[in-house]
Amino acid sequence: MQPQKKLINSVDSCVDEALWGLVRASGGLSLLTGHRVVVRSDLQSLKGKVALLSGGGSGHEPAHGGYIGAGMLSAAVAGGVFASPPPTSILAAILSLHNAGASGVLLIVKNYTGDRLNFGLAAEQARNHGVAVDMVIVAEDCAFDRPSKAGRRGLCGTVFIHKLAGALAEEGSSLAQIVSTVTEVLKGIGTLGVSLSPCSVPGCLPSFELLPGDMELGLGIHGEPGIKRSKVSSADEVVRTMIEHMTNPDSQSHLPLQSGDTVVLCVNNLGALSCLEMSVVTRAAISCLEDRGVVVARAMSGSFMTSLEMAGVSLTLMKADQEVLRLFDARTSAPAWPNLSSISVSGRSCVTEAPVMSTKPQDDTQNEGPLSPVMRKALEKICSTLLEKQEELNSLDRAAGDGDCGNTHAQAARAIQEWLQGHVVPGCPGRLLSALAGLVEEKMGGSSGALYSLFLTAAAGHMTEGRSNAAAWAAAMHAGTQAMRRYGGADPGDRTMLDALCPAVDELMKLKTAPPAEHMAVLQKAVQRAVSGAESTRDLTARAGRASYISADRVTLPDPGAVAVAAIFTAVMETLQTGN
Repeated sequence: MQPQKKLINSVDSCVDEALWGLVRASGGLSLLTGHRVVVRSDLQSLKGKVALLSGGGSGHEPAHGGYIGAGMLSAAVAGGVFASPPPTSILAAILSLHNAGASGVLLIVKNYTGDRLNFGLAAEQARNHGVAVDMVIVAEDCAFDRPSKAGRRGLCGTVFIHKLAGALAEEGSSLAQIVSTVTEVLKGIGTLGVSLSPCSVPGCLPSFELLPGDMELGLGIHGEPGIKRSKVSSADEVVRTMIEHMTNPDSQSHLPLQSGDTVVLCVNNLGALSCLEMSVVTRAAISCLEDRGVVVARAMSGSFMTSLEMAGVSLTLMKADQEVLRLFDARTSAPAWPNLSSISVSGRSCVTEAPVMSTKPQDDTQNEGPLSPVMRKALEKICSTLLEKQEELNSLDRAAGDGDCGNTHAQAARAIQEWLQGHVVPGCPGRLLSALAGLVEEKMGGSSGALYSLFLTAAAGHMTEGRSNAAAWAAAMHAGTQAMRRYGGADPGDRTMLDALCPAVDELMKLKTAPPAEHMAVLQKAVQRAVSGAESTRDLTARAGRASYISADRVTLPDPGAVAVAAIFTAVMETLQTGN
């Protein structure tokens, strides 16, 4: 087995280069010379206030450097990937904050042995330098029913402490006041994670193995073992399991949570879940909590404390009163803190009424006209033709697309057939075209549905009650074609349906000046040009549509969209010839 590929320059330099990337992109941050310590660029603004320092191993980005700024951390010290930072760097950070005039320094430390030892040693050394320093240990993991002597692990709840302590420090609270407040808040914070994959330290093999289709509940942010493995189930079920475990009173590490309680929710991406999955999980978590009678006051969803490329998520709940929410909502300049609303999640209407829209005419009030019978026959012929050609079009599409061109045209044909059975064909061609535009938009789907609907919608505007002669039909077809070109981005020669449509419409434009006796000849010529245009696509290189992604030497059959257009024109001509 080979180590996981990562987009880095080298294993040895990746942490330092990542820190440089953070500070170069963030105007309010800078690096302490000789150390992996990120500090606020405006250290002078700390004078007379408590400074906050946190940190730990790298690989949890944006924690902790991303939380440096006014209203949050003053500095963060980074160790190697998943390795506690050295005491010398921690002490250098403390002294930098002290020398900037901070009235005291609070260390916010996750409950891991290495972090406790190294931050603790630096704290003792700092006291010997005359620095007022205190330390808060975050240990909010809800995984283990009976935690070991090492205690509960520190997880994403640490970020909540950064925020609350930072708001208090910004307001000028004393070191003792801040410690007292956050220590009390910590009693109401709980976190639990679940993973669908392991992660791997750069240059190393994955930290553990997880079979495809399995997930692990309660693992740590360094890949430490969890409490249970099981098959991956639905997002709703996974979230329900997580919240039930977090709040199970039989567990010594549970979060006491009752109906009526108010919480802040954090849905934290452990590294590799997609944004779509994260939103699904967020919806599930809010719904699950509300079903239990819990009020979700705020919800944050994103990557806040990751575990490299682990595909997983953690849920953090913090019980909150109005004072906690006030501190949580306070402004901060930290680059990784999300731009959250101060409006309660629960109790807010999340629905805005959509306007009443209809692309279809009020068919029940339509009257037939002289053209109604022939238009009905033409539509029936078009539909039967497209249904007959369904497999042929699919076969052509399989050569350069996803093989469903015939299916989508058949869907439209069946929808029109069904519509014809229950509706009068209006005498005004424009109203009929509008009705057809709505049908194909709704029933055909995909880019084909959008293109045909564009064509029909634009054409409908040129066909009014008083304008339904041959010249008007020609203008309407031209307008529809131009709309397809404008919004679809394709042109004749790009190996699309336009290669059949445009030549035919160019020919139809002659209807504007041709005498009535020549109208059928013009139509026949238009059909011929549509058929030859479709055939010509055999020799064209696709420059638009899905076929444009296929090697030209693999596309030797005519374009299915162009063939469909030619078939539609042929069906119309045959209907008119039969009618004569």
